[in-house]
Amino acid sequence: MDTDLTAALADATTGLLPFGRDRLRSYAFAESPSGDAAALGRCAALIEAGHREVGGHVTREDDHLVTVFGPGDGRHLLLVGHYDTVWPVGRLASMPYTDDGTTITGPGTYDMKAGLVAVEMALRALAALDVPLARQVRLVTVADEEVGSPAGRTVIERALDGAVAVLGLESPHPDGALKTARRGSTRILLTVRGREAHAALDPGKGVSAIDELFDQVTAARAAVPDDGTTLFNVGRIAGGSRANVIAGEASAEIGLRFASAEAERQVLSALTGAEPRRPGAVVEVTVLSSRPTWPERADDPLLDEVARVGAAFGQRITGRPAAGAGDTNLPGSLGLPTLDGFGPRGRGAHAADEAVDVTSLAERAALLAGIMTTPV
Repeated sequence: MDTDLTAALADATTGLLPFGRDRLRSYAFAESPSGDAAALGRCAALIEAGHREVGGHVTREDDHLVTVFGPGDGRHLLLVGHYDTVWPVGRLASMPYTDDGTTITGPGTYDMKAGLVAVEMALRALAALDVPLARQVRLVTVADEEVGSPAGRTVIERALDGAVAVLGLESPHPDGALKTARRGSTRILLTVRGREAHAALDPGKGVSAIDELFDQVTAARAAVPDDGTTLFNVGRIAGGSRANVIAGEASAEIGLRFASAEAERQVLSALTGAEPRRPGAVVEVTVLSSRPTWPERADDPLLDEVARVGAAFGQRITGRPAAGAGDTNLPGSLGLPTLDGFGPRGRGAHAADEAVDVTSLAERAALLAGIMTTPV
């Protein structure tokens, strides 16, 4: 990149920190838990207004936003983010928003409203300097990422057509490194229906849904390879009514994480093909959400290009795989050049000490601005 341009962009994004801090405050105070339509709508309206202020053309798809910046021929740089949080409305009372000029705390700041603010800062810096985008930028901001993007996934899928690269605005690794791959993530609801009967007087007429559920979970766990590629967690279990009644219903919610597509196929096949072990039992398997495995690449030209852009700003950009899943799993699994973690450094995703490094907000904005001016 041109030295004068990088210096000007760095100065511009640093000068925009007061704006960024104010914008992040407004977004954080618009609490937006997944599934709360009224709260999501209020926050979406703020984000939409912010995008329009910097020249974006915004389309609403329910509570999901698709914003297009700049003209184009169909080929675009795709940015992916979300504005829903894991925190209920009212969390600010016990987890207050604070900004001491160095660190910003509060629900949803790190995960991931600061990433959305960094994009706005980048676009404002480019507009202030009258620097054109190298190609059209499309930003998809979904409203249901924290619950697996059941509807947002479709919006992202449509935006992949013509995307030359995909950048995720989630938080980076703790040291600021980008994310070059993600485990696949699937949530399964395993439901069993049996037949109730008196546990002492007529046990032969009963079919225990709980016993069947235990056997099904044991069989599913046995299908997990022992090579460390898969994490298996029974996160919630329910069933039965009382000790003297054979359980008529039982269920388990299972969380799975996959480091390889082969392990994903193997375990999901075993689960979704489950057959009852007991006559009279009925077993149903429902996939609640699923994000495919985004495998690590042997070489990563996109990371190399982003690292070159970062070096022009004096930033050392590195990347490595991440354990968690997100909306970048989909493009990454399809082989599209993908990187995630372009949000500012900080700490505490889904934790009470959630916080953002203020300086990093300007650094990430400068990096994003540099990428937008480079024909990636």
